[in-house]
Amino acid sequence: MNNSRLFKKSLLAVTIATASIASQQAVAAGFQLNAQSATGIGRAFAGDAVIADNASVMARNPAAMTLFDKTELSLGFESITSIIEVKDVTYRSGVAGSVEVKDTDDVGDTSIAPNIHLIVPVNDKFVWGVNAYSNFGTKTQFSDEYAAAEFGGLTDVKSFNFGVAGAFRLDDQWSVGAGLDLIYGQGTMKRIAGDGFPATPMPISPSTVIPPSGTALLDVNKADGWAIGFNVGTVYELDANNRFGLAYRYSPEFEAEDDHGQKITLPLPDIAEFSGFHKIENTKFAVHYSVQWIGWSAFDKIDFENLDATKSTIAAQQAKNGVYEKQYQWQDGWHYAIGGTYYLNSDWTLRTGYMYDTSAQDSVTSISVPDSDRQWLSAGFTYHLDQSSNIDFGFTYLMGDDVKVNEKTSLTELSATTHADAILLGLQYSRSF
Repeated sequence: MNNSRLFKKSLLAVTIATASIASQQAVAAGFQLNAQSATGIGRAFAGDAVIADNASVMARNPAAMTLFDKTELSLGFESITSIIEVKDVTYRSGVAGSVEVKDTDDVGDTSIAPNIHLIVPVNDKFVWGVNAYSNFGTKTQFSDEYAAAEFGGLTDVKSFNFGVAGAFRLDDQWSVGAGLDLIYGQGTMKRIAGDGFPATPMPISPSTVIPPSGTALLDVNKADGWAIGFNVGTVYELDANNRFGLAYRYSPEFEAEDDHGQKITLPLPDIAEFSGFHKIENTKFAVHYSVQWIGWSAFDKIDFENLDATKSTIAAQQAKNGVYEKQYQWQDGWHYAIGGTYYLNSDWTLRTGYMYDTSAQDSVTSISVPDSDRQWLSAGFTYHLDQSSNIDFGFTYLMGDDVKVNEKTSLTELSATTHADAILLGLQYSRSF
């Protein structure tokens, strides 16, 4: 009976909790996604909390809105193509013994993340703005024939941040700002029993039956929910060519509920960022940088509550009498980014950047959550259509490391090596009024 309880709990934890995390796994460490602007993509987001070359800066630091004296509009999109490889897999089962699992490199997919930002100065002191952009957006899908299917499956999630913010200029050097974030998320997650499960149902107690291979273990269709957060920031302008920005974003626990009545509570990390911008005097070149702290240590567990007992899914039957939690003792993460901008002429601005992004995961790993330290190599440009409008393009190639993964339920266990790279492309239109 003890093994039965362990099986039910550990299997549900693997199928639901890893799906929940992977649902927001994107291209930064943990499941953070930088998708605010094409200009940011083109410089690895170095200096983005203070550069203020278009309205998208309000997503990183609301205080930087005071750097504009005209109404500013930016709108665009980012495409995120994840390239995920799972190799060197060892998969064993208490029922089937060793089962061959082929290497796969087609787990990743392409997601589109739109964004829009509007900044409106009221006078020379006060500015307000609104924006909408994607915090998270990804799709990972293992083949239906993947042997260790209970550890793989389908995850397709989108989330959107709707923000409103205000900023006030205290004097010629200091500005402060604050904003509210309304976050909406939606996700689809599916898991099935792999080849390590028995060919036919296997009773292990009067009340518990191990499902056969191919059985749907999790079928969450468009789980969605809302959460509210806030952000604050400040800007210090040393002079016209040198300035610094500091911002803090509070992220709430995020709750989502699916059609089966399952409620998942996911803690999100707070973020703090320091940025600097320095245009070198008598040149066309500027250097900029950012250090960002991401409070992933708050991501200690995922709670998932009772499913609707009237539903017929295996997961519902397993969870109808309990409230489960999955432990994830993640560690705080850091971004270190440096970039350069070259103001070539009145028509063209060129930029580049590099970021080192540390992994949020520590000892808990998963093939559905391929996380590691990562390096960003970025380049981009702005083409000025006229004095009041421009088009931005940004490109980033993100390189991950090989990570050794170990996962298990009380019936099956898996070890593998994962590697995740990504390609980010951004296109954006900005205009002053």
